[in-house]
Amino acid sequence: MKIAVVGSGYVGLVTGVCLADVGFDISCIDIDEAKIAKMKRGESPIYEPGLENIMKMNIEKGRLHFFTDLKSVLDDVEVIFSAVGTPPDEDGSADLQYVLEVARTIGAHMNGYKLIVTKSTVPVGTANLVKETMCEELKKRNVEIPFDVASNPEFLKEGEAVNDFLRPDRIVVGVETERAKAIFEKLYQPFVSNGYPIIFTDVASAEMTKYAANAMLATRISFMNDIANLCEIVGADVSMVRKGIGSDTRIGSKFLNAGTGYGGSCFPKDVKALIKTAEKHNYSLEVLKAVEKVNDKQKFVLFKKLEKYYNSNLKGKKIAMLGLAFKPNTDDMREAPSLVLIEHLLAAGCEVFAYDPVAMFETKRKIGNVIHYCNSAEETLTNADALLLVTEWHEFRTLNPEKLVTLMKKPVLFDGRNIYDDVEMRKAGVEYFGIGR
Repeated sequence: MKIAVVGSGYVGLVTGVCLADVGFDISCIDIDEAKIAKMKRGESPIYEPGLENIMKMNIEKGRLHFFTDLKSVLDDVEVIFSAVGTPPDEDGSADLQYVLEVARTIGAHMNGYKLIVTKSTVPVGTANLVKETMCEELKKRNVEIPFDVASNPEFLKEGEAVNDFLRPDRIVVGVETERAKAIFEKLYQPFVSNGYPIIFTDVASAEMTKYAANAMLATRISFMNDIANLCEIVGADVSMVRKGIGSDTRIGSKFLNAGTGYGGSCFPKDVKALIKTAEKHNYSLEVLKAVEKVNDKQKFVLFKKLEKYYNSNLKGKKIAMLGLAFKPNTDDMREAPSLVLIEHLLAAGCEVFAYDPVAMFETKRKIGNVIHYCNSAEETLTNADALLLVTEWHEFRTLNPEKLVTLMKKPVLFDGRNIYDDVEMRKAGVEYFGIGR
C-alpha cells in the first residue's frame, strides 16, 4: 500500500516514519523545502528519541520518500494522511486553513478513489468541512470521483512518540463506509497481529475522543497542582497524597505529579479549542475553564516562591535554571512554563543562567540572547543566588547536594518537579522548597 503523509511536523513525521517501518511505501510531503532537503539526508528536524535512526533505515530500504508537492504523488497513493498544523486562532479556536488547503489540493487533482485521513487534532465537524471542500473542487472540474474522509487521531507523547506509535494503547478510527474500514484493517493489521486493538467509531466520536483524552489529562495535572498548593497551606505533603490516591485503581498513578503547570503543543491548544467548540454550540465547559485558569496561575509558582524568599528584592540576583523544554526528552518550547518564568525573572531584574540538554537552540530561536546559555549544570550553578529546577531531565535527578553548596553563592533550591529528596538536601546544607511539600 502506498501512502502520503502531508505535513512533516511532529505528528506527520512520526506517522510517516513508523508506517514505513512496518513495511508501507510512504511519501512525506511538506512545503518547507529546507526541511525536506534535511530529511532526504536522513536528518530529523525534530528531537525525538529513536526517530532519526528509524528514518535513515527506511530511506535506505527505499520505503520512505520526501516531496514538496502533494500533486506529484496523488496518482500513486490510495491513502492520504493530513497531519498539517492546526494552530490556535486569535480566539483560541483551531485554525483549519491548512487542513482545508490539503482538501482543496486533493479535490482539484485526484483522478481515482482516495481515503483522506485527518491525523491532526481537529474540532468535531472538521471531517464534514473537508468533505464539503473536496466536493466543491470536484464540482468545479465537473467530475464525480469517489472518496472517503476518516478521522484517525494520534495519541503520542513527546519523548516517547516512536514507542507510542509502534506499541499503541489503542488505535481510534472514525469511518463512514465499509470500504474505508477495510483499508484501515489492512493498514493496521501489523499492529492488530501484535495485540494492539483498533476501536472503530463514527467520525465525530473519533474527533471528540482526541480532545477528550487531552482534556482529561490536563484536568488531572491542574487538579494535582491545586491540591499541592493547598497541601503547602495546611502542612501536608503532596508526594504522599499522590501515592495515597494513585493506589486507588479507580484513579491510577499517572499524571498526578505536581509541578509548574502543563505546556507543549497539545494540552494548552486543545483545552482552548474544546472550550471554544462548546461555546459555538452554546455550552460552557466550566471544569475545563477552571483547568486552564489553574494552569495559567501555576506557571508563576516558582517565581512567587523565589520572590517571597528574597522579600521581592531580586534585582541583580543570579538565578540558575535547569531545564527549559516543557518536558524531558524533547526540545519543544511551545507554551513551556520556563518561558513565563524567564519573563518574570528578567522583569524583576535578575540575571538568568540556564542549561537544557537539547532545548537551548529552540529557546534561543524563540527569545534570543536575553538569558545566558550554559554548557553544563555545573556552569549554570556557579555563583548562583538560587537554583530553579524546571524540567526533570534524567541527568538532573542525580544532582549532588554537596555540589550545590560548593558552587552556589547561596545554596537554595526551588524544585519545580519534586524530584529531589528534601531531607537529603537540607541535611547537606541546601535550603529546599518543593511544590506542595
